[in-house]
Amino acid sequence: MSAQPEHVPAPHRAPAPGAPAELLAALRADRRGERWVPAFEEEWARALEESRRTFSLAGPYEVVTTWQARLASAPQVDAFLGAGHDESGFVGPEGLRGRRR
Repeated sequence: MSAQPEHVPAPHRAPAPGAPAELLAALRADRRGERWVPAFEEEWARALEESRRTFSLAGPYEVVTTWQARLASAPQVDAFLGAGHDESGFVGPEGLRGRRR
């Protein structure tokens, strides 16, 4: 029996050096840019400040990859909502905390 896991996830690759600027340009070009750009900039600034304190690049990388995924999935979300599906009845994870069955 091997002590190694059967599936080892690939290590996260760091975004390219120009990824934050490219992402910001893509966010500005998106129809949601008016809301998304300030949110991205705020998260990015917090991640950079945390990175300065901890000497870790994990925070900025996480912000970039999260926003890249958000931007990439936006057309599917639009299609879901455009098809008449309503998400208002769902409860997010924050709404489940503290609930008892």
